[in-house]
Amino acid sequence: MKMKNKMNYKKILYIIGGLFFIVILYLLFSPSSKPGMKELKKQINNKKKLTVLIRNSPSVYYEGVDGPTGFEYDLVKALADSLGMQLELKVYYSVNEVLDAINNGEGDLATAAITITKKRENKYEFSEPYQKVQQLVIYKRGNTFPDSLSDLVNFNILVSSNSSYDQRLKSLKVKYPDLTWETTDELSTEQILEKVSKGEVECTIADNSLFAINQRYFPRLEDAIPISEEQSLGFAINKKNKALQKYVNLWLEEFENKKQMAILRDRYYGHINIFDYVDIRTFHNRINTRLPKYEGLFKKAGNKNNIPWELLAAQAYQESHWDPKAKSPTGVRGIMMLTENTAKSLGVSNRMDAAESILGGAKYLKRLERIVPDEFKEDDKIYYSLAAYNVGMGHMKDARKLAEKLGFDTTTWKGLKKVLPLLSNKKYYKTLEYGYARGTEPVRYINRIQNYTEILEQKL
Repeated sequence: MKMKNKMNYKKILYIIGGLFFIVILYLLFSPSSKPGMKELKKQINNKKKLTVLIRNSPSVYYEGVDGPTGFEYDLVKALADSLGMQLELKVYYSVNEVLDAINNGEGDLATAAITITKKRENKYEFSEPYQKVQQLVIYKRGNTFPDSLSDLVNFNILVSSNSSYDQRLKSLKVKYPDLTWETTDELSTEQILEKVSKGEVECTIADNSLFAINQRYFPRLEDAIPISEEQSLGFAINKKNKALQKYVNLWLEEFENKKQMAILRDRYYGHINIFDYVDIRTFHNRINTRLPKYEGLFKKAGNKNNIPWELLAAQAYQESHWDPKAKSPTGVRGIMMLTENTAKSLGVSNRMDAAESILGGAKYLKRLERIVPDEFKEDDKIYYSLAAYNVGMGHMKDARKLAEKLGFDTTTWKGLKKVLPLLSNKKYYKTLEYGYARGTEPVRYINRIQNYTEILEQKL
């Protein structure tokens, strides 16, 4: 009996020992034991700078009024900040130049709205995708255009050489042997799009996001048909920096989960659904014909009230199309469309006088901005103020209360613009202090002002 107990005891020890061994193996090789962002950050931070190879274009990176801007620029700046590293940019002017440079080890990471293709994956190391795009055929509005893939054989097409568009056309040629196109090493896709808008090139291919941004600057552009399924954009990573590649993938996932990516996309692409061909084309013409007469007044009023003059000019265009004699049935007047009471409170004696109206409008916008709660960030403060200029501060307070009730962010424009349209819904406005409002209007108002401001910054 004692011998039997000893054997059972040994079996129990063997079982416990085996389980302990399994636990040790699990801890060593389970996914949770893989290096996390903190460990990877320590491996990467052996130098103070993150060197990013970037393409200079309206959709990626350019110098705006207040410094560097662009979707990809903001993305890599946020990445560098998360690493606690200084962002160092090396600027190029085509995707091919950027890819050649990263392949030569000239930086840590490359961004240029680079499409991840099978051919490129064989040559370069990529991060996980940060955006989905689709290739479209682009033509000049008013011209004939292809209405099917087979119809492409009847059109002259120009694309950048060795681009993802060039690769896609090569794959289509297998099915459509008569398909032909030209390539260029000298022109970027943005430059080709400009030539299409001028009628110098019949058709080109561009990603939908690139097309959307450039359509604001070249309003005669139009999309015909898609020629690809959705494709992915990603960063090209220095092959020697595996730790950075792993960190970037984890960081992109975190950036997406924390809704930061959604905010960034909204900033750059949120205006797209309000594109208006006639309006944008007229705006471009009036930049040349009307704006020069008032540009000095906008600059003076902007400087005096610490408001970017381009934003002030964009707001004035939305209000009156830069017509100092503009009138509205509601009683507002002048280039900044001030009410009589507001004008009096600002010391504006003649609303039809452009100088008085512009200075008064700037003073009023600044007055509204001072009322905005301190928890708003600078950009959100100005959008809140503009919305109040359009719909009234009372309705903006209602919007904040409603946002809080519905669980939206009450301290960002992104959160408030979701609830503003509900102010015209009886279910909601009957419970609010200031009642009904055409809440969709301030959302459209700011979308257009953002759009006009970006066009002015680019064109001027």
